[in-house]
Amino acid sequence: MRVIVTGGAGFIGSHIVDALVARGDEVVVLDDLSHGRRENVSPSAELVVGDIRDAEAVAEVFGEARPQACLHLAAQADVRVSVTRPDFDAEVNVLGTIRLLEAAREHGTRIVFASTGGAVYGECAEPATESSHRAPLAQYGTSKLAGEEYLATYNRLYGSEHSALRFGNVYGPRQDPHGEAGVVAIFLGKLARGEAPHIFGDGSQQRDYVYVRDVAAATLAALERPGRLQHRHGRRHFRARPLRRLPARVRRRRRAGLRPAPARRAAAERPRHEPRRAGAGLLGADVL
Repeated sequence: MRVIVTGGAGFIGSHIVDALVARGDEVVVLDDLSHGRRENVSPSAELVVGDIRDAEAVAEVFGEARPQACLHLAAQADVRVSVTRPDFDAEVNVLGTIRLLEAAREHGTRIVFASTGGAVYGECAEPATESSHRAPLAQYGTSKLAGEEYLATYNRLYGSEHSALRFGNVYGPRQDPHGEAGVVAIFLGKLARGEAPHIFGDGSQQRDYVYVRDVAAATLAALERPGRLQHRHGRRHFRARPLRRLPARVRRRRRAGLRPAPARRAAAERPRHEPRRAGAGLLGADVL
């Protein structure tokens, strides 16, 4: 299969590229390298440095690659940036997605869109299901939700079979421990430097965590299940305080403890997921 992976030089995208290459697909990575790294990209894939907001660049890549599928991972993914620069957030996450949809419509390409498993819901009093009320508390969640709706609209208007995946908190190799990253990477990064990780609040909050290679496998499985919204979640819920057990070996060597900090209200919390309808073959991904 000929596949374009936007954001394929990033944390999650590069693992998806690896999985595609391993099964023998022809892969083109479209990434502006604003956050992704060249060294993340498999030597068996072609890297095109470009911006998904650039209609000409997108059209050129699609025209040369003639992809059967486009796995759309490129995004403005920082909640804080979305709050301070909502116009930029919308340009990347909404306009960029539209550019891809138009190119896909011209070439008959099916898109699998990486949405967000938490920011679209806002704060939840109980585990979120596929039908839970969607009330984003930051522009990032709104722009990702808009991307989902654009895919659904194109499916209705043009008979396309685009899909969307809502990921939980993804962790694994190549995750950046700096800035707004996942707690696993942050904790391990601090422990490696001999610093004490911070726990905000009393540590009783719960989140879903899913390994990045499971996400890659679920994304490839989604290619076989067109036209659906799928909820990719972890199989277990972890409280923040017991999470310290994960890097126990590192902590014993560094003798770094946990440092409590005042509770804070995040702009977009990541709720636990309580899926209702399991999608067979999607490693626990659930289907709307």
